Amino acid sequence: MLEEIVVTAAKRQQTLQEIPIAVTVVGSDTLEKAQIIDIKDLQSVVPSLRVSQLQVAGNTSFFIRGFGNGSNNIGTEPSVGVFIDGVYRSRTASALADYPSLERIEVLRGPQSTLFGKNASAGVISVVTAKPDIDAFGGRASLTVGEFSQVIVKGEVTGPLSDTVAFSLAANSNTRDGYFTNLTDGSKINDLDRFGVRGQLLYQPTDNLEFRLIVDADQSEESCCGTVNVLDGPSSGIIALIGGQVLTEDPFARSQYYNYNPANEIDSDGVSLQIDYDFENVTFTSITSSRSLSRTDDADSDFTSADMLSTAFADSEFDTFTQEFRLTSSGDGAFDWMVGGFYFDESVDVLNVLSFGQDFRDFFDIVTGGFPPAGIPSGLDNTEDSFGLPRGSFQAPGTGFVEVMSQDNESFSIFGQVDLHFGDRTTLTLGANYTEDEKDVGINIVSDALLSSLDFEQIVYAQVFGAVTGGLPPTQANIDANPAADGAAIFVATTDCSVSPPPNCNPLLPLQPLQFLPPFMNFPNAVESGNTNDSDTTWTARLAFDWTDSVNVYIGAATGFKASSWNLTRDSRPFASDMAALGAGPNDRFGPPNLASGTRFAGPEEATAYEIGLKARFERGSLNIAYFDQEIEGFQSTIFIGTGFVLANAGKQSTTGFELEANFSPIDSLQLSFSGSFMDPKYDSFVGASGPGGVPTDLSGQPVAGVSEVSLNFSTVYSFDVGNTASGFIRGEYVFDDEVQIVENIPSDILSREVSTFNASIGVEWDNGFQVLLWGRNINDDEYLTSGFPTTVQSDRVSAYPNQPRTYGLTISKYFD
Repeated sequence: MLEEIVVTAAKRQQTLQEIPIAVTVVGSDTLEKAQIIDIKDLQSVVPSLRVSQLQVAGNTSFFIRGFGNGSNNIGTEPSVGVFIDGVYRSRTASALADYPSLERIEVLRGPQSTLFGKNASAGVISVVTAKPDIDAFGGRASLTVGEFSQVIVKGEVTGPLSDTVAFSLAANSNTRDGYFTNLTDGSKINDLDRFGVRGQLLYQPTDNLEFRLIVDADQSEESCCGTVNVLDGPSSGIIALIGGQVLTEDPFARSQYYNYNPANEIDSDGVSLQIDYDFENVTFTSITSSRSLSRTDDADSDFTSADMLSTAFADSEFDTFTQEFRLTSSGDGAFDWMVGGFYFDESVDVLNVLSFGQDFRDFFDIVTGGFPPAGIPSGLDNTEDSFGLPRGSFQAPGTGFVEVMSQDNESFSIFGQVDLHFGDRTTLTLGANYTEDEKDVGINIVSDALLSSLDFEQIVYAQVFGAVTGGLPPTQANIDANPAADGAAIFVATTDCSVSPPPNCNPLLPLQPLQFLPPFMNFPNAVESGNTNDSDTTWTARLAFDWTDSVNVYIGAATGFKASSWNLTRDSRPFASDMAALGAGPNDRFGPPNLASGTRFAGPEEATAYEIGLKARFERGSLNIAYFDQEIEGFQSTIFIGTGFVLANAGKQSTTGFELEANFSPIDSLQLSFSGSFMDPKYDSFVGASGPGGVPTDLSGQPVAGVSEVSLNFSTVYSFDVGNTASGFIRGEYVFDDEVQIVENIPSDILSREVSTFNASIGVEWDNGFQVLLWGRNINDDEYLTSGFPTTVQSDRVSAYPNQPRTYGLTISKYFD
C-alpha cells in the first residue's frame, strides 16, 4: 500500500484522499530527494503553481491556476496566501527561507477565503514543519557543495527537557556565487547569501493541553537580479555615444553591463505561540504571532554601464501582528463543526530615493538634437535659454525624487464551517466567512527635478492668452470675459507643430516625453482621504460521496475575497473622478503641472470557483482528478511600463480546466508519478489595460499572459538495497510548460516562454544514519525567460530575466538519535 498522507488543509486532520479539496501535498521525502530548498522550488513538483522572481530578491509572485499578484508593488498583497505553521505571511519576501525539518507543504488550489481569510482568493500555500520530539533526542547535520561554489550547511537538534517539555534548535546557511556577470568589472550577480535560525519549545503539561512556541530569524544579503536585453533599439546607440555599453539581444549569455551591482538585504524575524486545549468533544486553538520584515534594495535601474540613474534605493519596513482563535469539534457524531475569528494588524513604511546620474542629461541632450562633446545645443539647452536658466539646470545629476509612503492595515474576520454526515458515505460541507479590511495610506514625495515641474501647455497658454488680450493674465475672471482668447490659447498650447506650423502650435510639446518624473499629488489631501474600507462575505459548499471504500467523488463551489490594494509607487495618480475637485481636470489650466488621472488603488477582488473532483486510492496507486471553472471579478493587475507601475482592476479573468495527479507502483521498488494542469485562462473583460508602450488597450477575450495552458510533471523513483546495511534510490523528473506570452504589454514574438526541464538525483542511506545525495537541477540546461519589461528610460528596448542554468551538487547528511 502507498503511504497514507495526513493533511490539515481544512484546519483539521484528514487524509489526502478523503478531503474534498483540490490540494497537492509534497512530503518530506520528495522535498529532500528533489532538493526543494525554498518555496520558489516548489513549482517543479506542483504544475498548478508558478513562481516568478523579478528585479530584486524580495519581488517574487506566486500564481495558482493562473491567478496571483503582489510582487513589485509594496502595496499589493498576494492573492495566494502563504502560511508557515499556521501563521500568515503577508509578503512573499518573508516566505523565502530555507526551512529546516519540513514535514510537508500543502498547496490548496482555488479560493480558500472561508477558512483562510482575505488574501486567499487564488489559493493557499501551507508550510508545516516538525514539532520538537518529546520522546527522544535526535538531530541531523548536512553539508551540500554544488555548482557556482555553493555551500549549504544545516543542523538541527531536538529532544525532551523533561517529561512535559521538548525543544528543537536549527540553523542553516546557504551561500553561492552568482551565475550572471557584470561585464563592466567581471563581478557576479544572482548570488546567494542566506542565514537562518529557528527555535521551538513544546510544552504538554497535561494530555489535553499543548503550547508550541516558535522563534525564528532569517537574513539574506544578495545581488539580484541580473537583467538581459531581448530587443534592442536606437537608445543603445545613444548609450554608446555618451560612453556607456549595452550587451544587446543575447539573453542567455547571462551577462550585462552595469555601472554598479544590485544589492538586496532582507531581514525577517518573528515569534508565534500556538495553544491547543482538548475539551471532551471540542478543541480550542489559539495562534498568536508578531513578525517584522525589513527590506533594502538598490539597483542600477537603467541596466547599462552609463550613469543614467545614480540611485534607485528602496527601504521598506513591515510590522505585522496576527491572532486566530477557533473551536473545532472533535467527537464522533452526525456532524463536525468549526468556528473561529482572525485579526490582522500591519504597518508598512517605505522610503524610496531615485536620482539622475552624471550621464542622464547627456542622454536627453542627444535625444533632443544636441551633441554635448561637439557643443551643439539641444532642445533642453534652448528651453533653458528661453527661461533664462543656466544650461544644465534640467535633468541635473543628483536631482530626482525622495518618496515617503505608509500604509496601516487592520482587518478581522469571523468564520464557521460544518460537515453534515448523511450515513457513512455522504458529507455536505457548508461554510461562511465575514471579513472587514481597512487601510489608511499616505504618500509624500519631494521632487527637485526641474524639467518635470514645468507645464509646457500651461506656459504657452499663458503667453498666447496675454498676447491676444493685450497682456491680461489668465485669471478665471479674464478667461470668462475673453472666451475667444481662451479658445485660441488652448488650441495653440495643445497643438503639436507637426500638425500645425508656428505660430499656431506649441514648440515645447516634444519635450514632454523627457519629463521622466512628473510632479506628484501628495495625499491624503482635501479631496483624497487615503482610506479604503472593504467588507465581504465568502462561502463554501461541497457535497462528497464515498463511492466505494477507496473512491470518493465531490462537487463544490466556493468564493474568495481580496481587499483593495494601493499603488505604493510614484505612479499612483488621482482617479479621474477626483481630478476636477483637485483643480487639475483636463480643461482646467491652473491645476498642478503634468498631473494626469490614473488610479490610487485597485478595488477588491471577488473569486468564484466551481469544481468537480474524484479521489481514488488503490493497493498500488492513487488517482486524483479535478475539473474546475474559476473566475475573479476585478482582478488586481500590476504592469510595469518602463517608468513605474500601473495598478488597475480587470473586469473579469477566468480559467476553465482540469488537473490530474496519479501515482503508481507496479513493483515495490518503483514509483511512477504524473501530474498535469490543463487550462484555458483568459480575460473575459479588461478594457483600459496597459498595452505596448503603456498605451491603453482592450484585452477582453485575450489569453492571460504568463499562464501556460498545459503544465506537466513526470517523476520516477527507483529504490534498491546496497548490501545488508544500506538502501538507495534514483529519481528522475521532467517539467514542461507550453509556450506562452510572458507579459501583456510586450508581444509574444518578442517575449515568450516554454519550459522543458529535467532534474535528477541519486542517493544512498546507511543504517547508521549517513546519507549521500548527488543531485542536478535543469540538467539539460533548458533556457527560457521568466519575465520581462520595457527598459527603464529606454522604452524602445525590452529587458528580461533569464532562468537559472544547470546546477548540480553533493549533499552529505548524518541523522543521529
